[in-house]
Amino acid sequence: MEEKKETNQVTEVKNSKEIKNISKQKEEISKNDSKYEIELITAYAQLAFHTLKNSNTEITAKSIKEEVKMFYEKFGNTEVKRLANIIMKEKKEKNMEKLINDAPFVLVLVFLVIGFTLLIKGADLFVEGSSSVAKRLHVPSIIIGLTIVAMGTSLPETAVSVSASLVGNNELAVSNVVGSNIFNLMVVIGVCAMLATVNVAKETITRDIPLSLICAGLLMLFGSVGIGDKSDLTLGRFDGVILIAFFAGYLFYMVKIALKASREGKSVEIEGGSDEDIKIVSVPVSIIFIVGGAIAIAFGGDVTVDAASRIASDLGMSQTLIGLTIVSIGTSLPELVTSIVAARKNEVDMALGNAIGSNIFNILMVLGVASAISPISIIKENIIDMCVLIVFTVCVWIFAGTKKKIGKIEGFCMVAFYLAYAVYIIIR
Repeated sequence: MEEKKETNQVTEVKNSKEIKNISKQKEEISKNDSKYEIELITAYAQLAFHTLKNSNTEITAKSIKEEVKMFYEKFGNTEVKRLANIIMKEKKEKNMEKLINDAPFVLVLVFLVIGFTLLIKGADLFVEGSSSVAKRLHVPSIIIGLTIVAMGTSLPETAVSVSASLVGNNELAVSNVVGSNIFNLMVVIGVCAMLATVNVAKETITRDIPLSLICAGLLMLFGSVGIGDKSDLTLGRFDGVILIAFFAGYLFYMVKIALKASREGKSVEIEGGSDEDIKIVSVPVSIIFIVGGAIAIAFGGDVTVDAASRIASDLGMSQTLIGLTIVSIGTSLPELVTSIVAARKNEVDMALGNAIGSNIFNILMVLGVASAISPISIIKENIIDMCVLIVFTVCVWIFAGTKKKIGKIEGFCMVAFYLAYAVYIIIR
């Protein structure tokens, strides 16, 4: 008994010393590193929340606790402190996001319009400045039209998808591109056909539409199965590199056949391809246009993503739905307006080719760049929308290939298909 009593006393002394040491450590932390403790807690919470959100796991107090435990066991305090500093820095830098989140809903709508305006106008300025510089360097107009001008129409989508990808808003990054492509096919081409018959070139049927179909298939394959990064339901960095490589090959091929046709004396109809369409401005003005356009695009992309996220949150909409509707339509408005103006002038022959070309650019360039910068998670709804895009591309292929033209009846059908799809994504 006495031995046991002595043992208990020794244990109590040891426990007492340990408690004192722990208390002393806590005091030291409290005195010298309380800010670190706050950052640490914030980091754990932020990382857990974003991980659960991107993996489509139900966010509960229990799931956050489990995720926090995983972070602690995997990374330890040192790594999490580094991540905490990054998070704190990002929070300080995201003043615009805070402004939009704190603003009244009506003002958020104004911010969204401002974002779209900056994207569209910024793209115009950037293209004009870059085209002028290229023309001064004696770059052929055909190449300018196929590269700078053609890519310029996809700059708004690029800015939105990259901005969304960087902040972890993967649903918006993917749905913006898929939604824009569906809108281009069904509404832009459909409205043109309703106003004036769209004559379809042989190359569009045999080359462009099949290529657009292949790109849509590649996107679904990379997103659902995982090829480059061997990760299901993810567009990883290597997947993005593959898409960019395909884009470079496509661009090289288009420039090659355009130059060959030009040398043979054949007419080459390309956006911005004629000398008259390319304005030459002074070098200082060109630089201002390029820099100012780039800033407007970047800022407009951030504003659009932040405003769209706030609207989705307030209206109880998913990021996928907001991307497929409001954002995709907003970034595709220039193509729609241009096509309507062309239709009224009875100059719609290029409408289909431009829309198909824009769709190829959106998948290969926009999502290629976005996923190469930051991996993009794919959800089930994205896969369904990709399937819809493939089906709609096949429909346009059939409409275009039957009589080498798309008339009013086909145009009405295409718009009706889009409206039916819009109803589906709203109620699903």
